[in-house]
Amino acid sequence: MLEELQRRHYSEGTTRYYIRHVEAFARYFRCSPDRLSPQHIREYQAYLFTKRKLSPGAVTNHLCALRFFYIQTLKRQWGIADTPYPKKTHRLPTILSQEEVAQLIDAALTPFHRAILMTLYATGVRNAELTRLRVSDIDSRRMVIHIQGGKGRQDRDVMLSPILLNELRAHWRRLRRKSIWLFPGNRWHSGDQPIGIKKKVYPHVLRHCFATHMLEAGADLHTIQILLGHHDLKETARYLHLSQRHLHATANPLDSLLLKGRSQPET
Repeated sequence: MLEELQRRHYSEGTTRYYIRHVEAFARYFRCSPDRLSPQHIREYQAYLFTKRKLSPGAVTNHLCALRFFYIQTLKRQWGIADTPYPKKTHRLPTILSQEEVAQLIDAALTPFHRAILMTLYATGVRNAELTRLRVSDIDSRRMVIHIQGGKGRQDRDVMLSPILLNELRAHWRRLRRKSIWLFPGNRWHSGDQPIGIKKKVYPHVLRHCFATHMLEAGADLHTIQILLGHHDLKETARYLHLSQRHLHATANPLDSLLLKGRSQPET
């Protein structure tokens, strides 16, 4: 299986997860996976849902690994009807207001964390993309940041804010040990929940805030799609459900009803 993954140039992360998932499948039945049938896969799928309580997305990842193993490695038939992928639950992400984002950044535990939070919000990069940023990716002449090897092994450029550039220069001067990495060590976390923010906050929330706030500022969907590195515009279109500018663009029909005893708005 490893050879098949390498021949198709799968990423190291995907290769590692696929092998791990197939190994877990074999351990569950205490049997070599090439001796297991679709019935075992269906039983294992039910186990992932009922016993391990995995999300539909996580179960789909397991099925993708098994599908690759049976089709590409064992050269067997795989019927989607026999082992259907579970339906995903589509939930809208948490969005912070710009005031809450400022509050989050100001609550950073250290200047190092502050620089990370500002970079996440100002660029919309994914967590993994941020940890792979190199100093050479900062192009101050063109005022862009090069994102190399993003999701799907796609490179892209995002705009570099002058405020972020100043913060990154100060961050670089503070580093005791210089290296090729912009944020060396990869030892950071989102910190404690800032006082006054009741929403659940994690690093990826700032990517959602970046897209939503850009949409509210008038940026078009296609531009945001390019900046986020989305392959499908449908992924980007969900931010229409989160943008206050789009949500309030049309009057609520309740406001036009002539109701008896209707309370007057406070002045």
